[in-house]
Formats: sequence, C-alpha cells, structure tokens
Amino acid sequence: MPRKHSMDDDELLVRLRSLTAQARERAEYQRSQVELAVALQRGMLPRDLPDTSRFHVAVRYAPACYGLNVGGDWYDAFTLPDGRIGLSIGDVQGHNIEAAAFMGQVRAGLRALASVAGEPGELLARTNDLLVSLGSDLFATCIFMRLDPRTGILESARAGHIPFVWATADGKSGIGEDEGGPPLGIDPGIEFPVTRFRLTTGGMFVLLTDGVVEGPSMSIEEGLDQVVRLAGVAAVARLEAHALAGAVIKGAEQVGHEDDAAVLVVGHDGLDLTP
Repeated sequence: MPRKHSMDDDELLVRLRSLTAQARERAEYQRSQVELAVALQRGMLPRDLPDTSRFHVAVRYAPACYGLNVGGDWYDAFTLPDGRIGLSIGDVQGHNIEAAAFMGQVRAGLRALASVAGEPGELLARTNDLLVSLGSDLFATCIFMRLDPRTGILESARAGHIPFVWATADGKSGIGEDEGGPPLGIDPGIEFPVTRFRLTTGGMFVLLTDGVVEGPSMSIEEGLDQVVRLAGVAAVARLEAHALAGAVIKGAEQVGHEDDAAVLVVGHDGLDLTP
C-alpha cells in the first residue's frame, strides 16, 4: 500500500533541502575563490615579452590542480637599458595570498635591480639582501639569465632553483650544469656564481619550476628527463619556442601536478651569429 507522508518525513525533506543548498553554496564559494586566486596570480605575470628577429621567448603557466594553491611560481622577461634581455623564473615558498604578495616583491625587486647590477650573480645577491631586510619568513628560489641578442651569450645565476634544460639544433640536449647558490631571502651576504653559455641557431633553453617536473606519478629526475627529451626533439624538428613551451606544460598536466607550474623557453630561430 502507498505510504503516507508524516510530519517526520516533511522535516527530513526540509533538512535535506537545507543541506543541499549549503553544499551548493560551499561549492560555489570554493569555485569563486579558485577563480580569484588564478586571476590574482595571472595578473602579476608580465603581459608583454621581448622578441627579436633571432630570439623568441615563450611562456606558459598552469595553476595548481587542487584547492587554493595560489602564489608560488612566476616568470618574467624584459629588455634592459643596454639592449640585453633579462629572463627569470622562480618559485616562492608557500601557496597562499601571502606567497603571492611576496612573489610580487621578488619579481619587482629583480626588475628594479637588473638595470644597475653588474651581472646576474650580483643581481641575485642584491635581491637576496633586499628580501632579507624585509623580514619575511618566506623565501624564493629562482634562475636569472641575461641574454645578449647580438652575440647569443647567456649569463646565468641560480638561487636554489631546479636547473634549466638546453637543446641544440642537432638534437643534443641535457640539464644545465652550474654551481648555483642557496634560495633568496634566508641569509644576507651570499654570493651567486655566474655561468656563461652560448645559444646558437636552432638552440633552445627551457627554464621551469618544479611543478612542471614533479607530481604524484613522477619524480623531479624523471620529469627533467622528460623535458630533456622534448627539447631535443623540438630542436631537431625546428619547432618554435611557443610550441615547445606548450608541449612542456602539457606534460606537466598529464602527470597530475599538484603545484602550480611555469615554463619559459628562449629559442634562437634566426641566422647563426658571428663569434
């Protein structure tokens, strides 16, 4: 026989409707917070990138897959007063609004000091002292490179960051070997060694953050090896910088990265340069 609704049934339905509405509100709030976090992060990244007839810069950014993990990673590329190009990528400790604000300070500090610092090592040393003076509990890792588009010479300094990946037109590729120094913002008076490289026709350099190469199903070593292979194939195929940047960030998405991820690729697509 059909069952008649009782007062208890009505109360249960009212309660279920209330719980459903609360769950929907929480889901909408979480979605809006994630959208706000992504917009904040993207708003702090540069809109315009330097580009020359020989060298091309391409960037990609992917937000964290889960939760409100905003703030850690950045990239930057800009033309210096002497015509050289400054390139940086880095990662701030933490994933929250405080980390996003600190990231903005690091990026702004690097830009401001890049015009007066003698070389990338001095730039990182000055930026490190500046961040220490701010008294924050956070720190940042980064790579800063200075590219001379007239010669293809790259000067690089690294502060606690994962190394870059390189590739040449004949398909050779590998991980950059440099001494590096500690992260920025921990101890004052640190020196950062400078390493020099030369980017030749068809060559590419890939700067990235650990969110690109590390995930639940992949170690940093495995992730770097994957990027090394991608860079070698891209160089042989004479792919443009933006194509390689897209392939690298796609690989990060496929391994289910939990951190945000940033990629910066600089490629030499023009005629070879004289020594």
